[in-house]
Amino acid sequence: MKSLSILLVEDDPDDVELMQEALESASLEYTMKVINQGDKVISYLETCKNFPNVIILDLNIPKLHGREVLNLLKTSNHFRSIPVAILTTASSQKEKEQCIHAGADTFLTKPSTVDGFNETINAILAIAD
Repeated sequence: MKSLSILLVEDDPDDVELMQEALESASLEYTMKVINQGDKVISYLETCKNFPNVIILDLNIPKLHGREVLNLLKTSNHFRSIPVAILTTASSQKEKEQCIHAGADTFLTKPSTVDGFNETINAILAIAD
């Protein structure tokens, strides 16, 4: 993979920073667009010349819940093929099952350390096309 194109849907600046640090420490060549509201994801993708390799989606985001965003992505003929990694503080088995059933490619609980984020990056790379 030449350069990883990531769409990060996350409203917590600290988590955005941890993700960037983990990507950089993994020596990955990447571009990352950050969207901090769920209602802006579809309109952003509609204007993309090239879709991201992977969408990293937090569930607890303003305007439109992450599960609703996931549903919109996976029921769209245009966007359903984009891999989606759920990255959230929610860790209930029910939440995980709902997201996987709705089409998420992986469900990851947010780590609180850079090392934890490094492991998360590996899980995300495994599903990125």
